[in-house]
Order: sequence, then C-alpha cells, then structure tokens
Amino acid sequence: MARVTAGRPRHFSMIRGFHLADFLTLANAGCGTAAIFCAAIFAADRSPGHFEAAAALILAALVFDVLDGRVARWRQNHSALGRELDSLSDVISFGVAPAALGFAAGMNGAWDWVVLIYFVCCGVSRLARYNVTAAGMSDDSGKVGYFEGTPIPTSVVLVLVLAYAASQKATGAALPGGVWTLGPGQLHPLALLFALSGTLMISKTLRIPKL
Repeated sequence: MARVTAGRPRHFSMIRGFHLADFLTLANAGCGTAAIFCAAIFAADRSPGHFEAAAALILAALVFDVLDGRVARWRQNHSALGRELDSLSDVISFGVAPAALGFAAGMNGAWDWVVLIYFVCCGVSRLARYNVTAAGMSDDSGKVGYFEGTPIPTSVVLVLVLAYAASQKATGAALPGGVWTLGPGQLHPLALLFALSGTLMISKTLRIPKL
C-alpha cells in the first residue's frame, strides 16, 4: 500500500518531482530500449529495416540526451534525480543498445561476447565514476569543466560504423575484417572497436573539456 505524505500518496510526490528535462531523459531510455528490441528482431529474421531502425533510434536517443542537458540548464532544474536518470538511460542507449546491435550484426563468437560485455561494463563504470566525482570536478558555478575518459554517448560512432556496414550488406559472415579463430572461440576484428571505445571511456589520463 502506498504511503501517504501530506494527504497524497507517496508516488504522487515523486511524479511531481519530475521536470521537463527528466522526461526527455526518459525518452532517451525509451529509444535505447526500442533499439535493443529492433536489434533482436534483426538477429532473428535479418530484416534490414529493423537494423536501420535500431541505429536510428540510438541516434534519436543522442538527440534527447543533448536536449535534456540544455533544457535542464535553461530551466535551472539540476538535481540528483536527474543525474541518476541520465546515467541509467545512457547505459541503456549508449552501452547495451550498441552492444546488442554489434551482436545482431554478427559479432557473436565467444571472444566477441567477452569484448561486448567488457564494453558495457566500461560504460557502467565510467558513468558510476562520473557520478561520484562530479562534485569534486565542478567549478564555483557547479559546472563540471571536463570529462575523465570519453563520454559514453561517443559510442554512436560504433553505431554509425555498423550502420554503414549494414548498408553495404556486410553483416553476419560478411562483417569487415572477417573472423579469427583464437583457441576455443572466434573473434571478429571489428569488435575490437568496442574494446577500444570501452578502454577510452574508463581512462583516467584522458581529459576532455565539457562544452
């Protein structure tokens, strides 16, 4: 049973705590989730339209990710809730969704699994580190001046690479770079781009100015 606060159920007060920027953040998460669904459908029936839709949805998530930050600054609605929503949404849209798209594109060898899981874990770690260190990196106005490691939305570059490969019908066995057999498993060299992206995200020496 919902607890009542000041005559209203507790969940009502939570809804009232959401701002316009938070709904844009949720739109980001929604696009990322839909992209994962489209990637799963493509993996099952190889319909090009679903691969294209997955890539487009991840790009749409990026648009919402940019907009929520701009709206939050415009309306001065920065909050701990908004920061957590943003991180959780980014994990879905720019971590899990690109990995799912890579898997659907044909990166499904045993070593591909290791690389894709590593990529997602790097994204989660990068966002968690940012959340706990943001206060210490902020200037007097509360704005964070730089990122440690590349921001997780940079994974859209991987999505664009995969989308181009799909447009050339280079998915599955035709993935660029072919496939290597390494011991008990297989690795598609293209998957190493995910390993590079993940490693750059968790780098502590790479500092990128935040615009």
